[in-house]
Amino acid sequence: MLLAGKKGLVLNVTNKNSIGWAVADLAAQHGARVGVGGQNDKMLGRVEELIQGRDGMEALVVDFTEEEQLSALADKVGRNFGQIDFLVHSAAFAQREDLQGRFIETSREGFKTALDVSAFSLIALCRALEPVLADDASVVTMSYLGSTRTVGNYNVMGVAKAALEACVRYLAVDLGVRGIRVNTVSPGPINTVAARGVKGLTEMIEYVHDRAPLKRPFGQAEVAASTVYLLSDLSQGVTGQILFVDDGYNFVGL
Repeated sequence: MLLAGKKGLVLNVTNKNSIGWAVADLAAQHGARVGVGGQNDKMLGRVEELIQGRDGMEALVVDFTEEEQLSALADKVGRNFGQIDFLVHSAAFAQREDLQGRFIETSREGFKTALDVSAFSLIALCRALEPVLADDASVVTMSYLGSTRTVGNYNVMGVAKAALEACVRYLAVDLGVRGIRVNTVSPGPINTVAARGVKGLTEMIEYVHDRAPLKRPFGQAEVAASTVYLLSDLSQGVTGQILFVDDGYNFVGL
């Protein structure tokens, strides 16, 4: 088991089909004690249903946009877990109207929202939890190829993901002095609640699967497996990197 004896957090989870849940589930299967987060009381109830009867899993609630909740989370983690060995940041949001039409029409408020929830939240989370991160811990976040390529109906979220990937590199430098690794997993399009906010998701999935070098499906399970690798000691020499999980679509040209 790759994570035997380790403790960590997966934040946040929406339902059984979310990437966050797939990661939390597999981390627990590999021997980790996992704190699983929901954004609010409604999401907390869903998390509690998911972990019911599961030893070594604990439900947490935290809204990344509220500094008070981040501080309360750090205090609770310190009391319940002591130091943690890994942290998974799985959060992104943009207003629906800013994911449609022309990117040039992005609203100022919509831009702020997308960058705050999808990118700055990683900085805020790492800052709040830095005192409880163990030396040699691992931090992983989730991105998408739209950070470096234009993708229809992705718009401001592509900018937010580009910012997120830059944050990963700078955090890797700040936290690297303690041996803490910070990396990005970048899945191809997957049918999740968050992804359904992008118009034409089904067509995107079919397009990528048709053109990717590996002719087999990928989804939450493949993303979780790659994430667990980055959380484990097998990746101790890896930081500031982007690990694509898209059957190789990211490098295909004409």
